[in-house]
Amino acid sequence: MNIIFIFLGFLLLVVGGEFIVRSSVALSLKFNISKFVIGMTVVSFATSLPELIVSVNAALNNSPSIAINNVIGSNIANIGLVLGLVSILGKITVDNYFYKRDWPWMFFFSLLMWFFISQDSVLQKYEGLILFLILIFFTLTIIKKSNYLDFKGSIDDELLKTSNFKIFVWLIISSITLYFGSEFLVDGAVNLAKQISISEAVISVTIVAIGTSVPELAASLVAIAKKEEGISVGNLIGSNIYNIGSVLGITAMIKEIPIAEEIIQRDIIWMLIFALIVIILAIIPRKNYLTSFKGLIMFSMYLYFIYIAFVQ
Repeated sequence: MNIIFIFLGFLLLVVGGEFIVRSSVALSLKFNISKFVIGMTVVSFATSLPELIVSVNAALNNSPSIAINNVIGSNIANIGLVLGLVSILGKITVDNYFYKRDWPWMFFFSLLMWFFISQDSVLQKYEGLILFLILIFFTLTIIKKSNYLDFKGSIDDELLKTSNFKIFVWLIISSITLYFGSEFLVDGAVNLAKQISISEAVISVTIVAIGTSVPELAASLVAIAKKEEGISVGNLIGSNIYNIGSVLGITAMIKEIPIAEEIIQRDIIWMLIFALIVIILAIIPRKNYLTSFKGLIMFSMYLYFIYIAFVQ
């Protein structure tokens, strides 16, 4: 039965990824907003909904520590698993916005989270509020200062004719399928892991994180298939930012999050390493491209992280 739930979860998440990308491209054309910005905002927030749902539910059920494990593991998976696999499947173009704006913001949020947590091993309510307010500022800045003519990849002309109502319906469908897909996938994976006696700490930073990162993977694979590379890269970078700013920010505002020592000493460090490796690979040996070889490096590092998590 758990295998069925996992398969159904993957299926719903792929459907959700299709609808979220379709509605995002339609929005970018209708309102003359670059697809990269739509990927950084609308798509990123929608694909971060599973993390938000899981983390808020954990806080309300007196298990707020699951939230930090879920977000850290998801941010690692977004780069090592998702961006790694997407780069292996096709060369990804990296533009100047990545270096000047998007990656610095992601690394800033990562460092700020690490700083808050390292002080007292707790993410306080006021710290969650700070993260959330900075996220709002980031979103407004991205929209205001964006180059609205920054279109890349092929464009489906039929999306130019999409009505506002249809776009709204697509967003609703994607939100519902992403939510239930994540629920089925995570529940199936967690129950299957418990059957083979895996600790919940490892489950939350690996299996649950992978499960809630599947929307990012689905949306990115669909974007790559449609040659919408701008949405793919923007979605992943934006999702990591939204995971920290919205998921952890909102969860901490609901209930402060205690952090286990191994999370501070191991998993957060790994998250920072993956953030650094993606900027290094984007620069060398050939700048502005994430090739299959670079993707293989990220994916191999992710497999090693999973190995370390289970062994320790």
